[in-house]
Amino acid sequence: MTPEQPLDATPLPSGVPGLDPILNGGYASNRAHLIEGRPGCGKTTLGLQFLLDGVAAGERCLYITLSESKRELLNVAERHGWSLDGIDIYELVPPELSLDPKQLQTLVHSSDLELGETVRMALEEIERVKPSRVVFDSLSEIRLLSQGSLRYRRQVLALKSFFLLNNATVLMLDDLTSEQDDLNLHSISHAVIRLEQLAPVYGAEKRRIRVIKMRGTDFRGGYHDMVIRRGGVHVFPRLIAAEHHREFDSEAATSGVAELDALLGDGLHRGTSTLIVGPSGVGKSSLALAYVQAALNRGETSLIISFDETKRIFLKRATSIGMDVAPHVETGTLQIEQVDPADLSPGEFSSLVRESVEAAGARVVVIDSLTGYLNAMPEEEFVALQMHELLTYLNQQGVVTILILAQHGMVGQMATPIDMTYLSDAVVLMRFFEAQGRIRRAISVIKKRTGSHEDTIREYRIDSAGVRVGEPLKNFRGVLTGVPTYEGAEASLLKDRDGHAA
Repeated sequence: MTPEQPLDATPLPSGVPGLDPILNGGYASNRAHLIEGRPGCGKTTLGLQFLLDGVAAGERCLYITLSESKRELLNVAERHGWSLDGIDIYELVPPELSLDPKQLQTLVHSSDLELGETVRMALEEIERVKPSRVVFDSLSEIRLLSQGSLRYRRQVLALKSFFLLNNATVLMLDDLTSEQDDLNLHSISHAVIRLEQLAPVYGAEKRRIRVIKMRGTDFRGGYHDMVIRRGGVHVFPRLIAAEHHREFDSEAATSGVAELDALLGDGLHRGTSTLIVGPSGVGKSSLALAYVQAALNRGETSLIISFDETKRIFLKRATSIGMDVAPHVETGTLQIEQVDPADLSPGEFSSLVRESVEAAGARVVVIDSLTGYLNAMPEEEFVALQMHELLTYLNQQGVVTILILAQHGMVGQMATPIDMTYLSDAVVLMRFFEAQGRIRRAISVIKKRTGSHEDTIREYRIDSAGVRVGEPLKNFRGVLTGVPTYEGAEASLLKDRDGHAA
């Protein structure tokens, strides 16, 4: 290899956000890569992004199409806001030729074209253009023309050898339209990348990508979520918490409510996660908001991810309890992300959190609620595993994480849709109770790994001045059974701001 020649098989950028970290830098240069997947999973878009990245780098790029016309490709690019100027698009069998009576004896539609003629035309175009990046779309046409696995394998192997001799980096697209997935090409391809599209019973389809093989490269295995939006494919690499760690001070973050901080020992320590559990309407979100407001008052950036409440209602509710956070939203120190569980993938969710923590410097993260997160998961059995990675990542970034989990039911025996108590460093239990013919709220801490906490049960109240926590309720019975009963005197309960018992 002379000094003028590029290094062989060095990583070449894919042009797809999030894909290069999975490929350990990108596609191997001067190699043939197999991109396979059912129709509609994003192969063509992935290929166009690869070529557009090459055009931006000043490289010669060629798109050979047997399945889509140039007109269709230009329409795809237009919908994504792209210009394909600089990319040579070669229609191996232009549609208009099949309608030309003069050509009917020698050139017909690709499904009836002789295999040798098809391959010859492709090789001639590559020799003419001399591209450094090539997308071949698709191998399914070659498979149909071959009419046999042996001939098909030999033709693709010949194409691969020709690409290698011409120092081209090639993406060969295959739509897997045969009756069974053809593994013939896996052994002769340098890399095999599988794209999949899953259709849930309700909501948008979920797409994911997996690198099956990549010779000589320590790629990131497993499934990674991806989306196709205007602008192309975006991949969200699977989060591995062990790769992200930074030093931080583990001091406690306070709420500004002395009784609440006393109940939790000295507050919530940085680098820990707290689970707030209770029935709907008991005040879980308001409790979390108290910590967010205290963080904002300290000048810290915070993130609230809301699955269950719109941004408008959230801001209105915050103002009604004396926590006007709208100015912080305007300045950007508070990010409120309203997400739709039906359209969100777990990988995109993790990416959203990471961007806020790493780019915006969020120090408090509230997920409201885990019930909504559960609904966003295509496979419920992996919720705990994915949440474990996310919580470990946030803990290693020194973030105070607050998770809200709504229990089924309002009073009596209650159940949770998923048990997350063992993943959380602290668990706060909230309940309704009855006293003097009124519905009241109770709060207690049943777990805290990073220090001591009170083992008492205190009254909890929300009013126009925010949240209030009363003195320990000594005459309280049955809170852990789900039917808490207060048997003490009215004088020991929280009063209204005017001093009257509520």
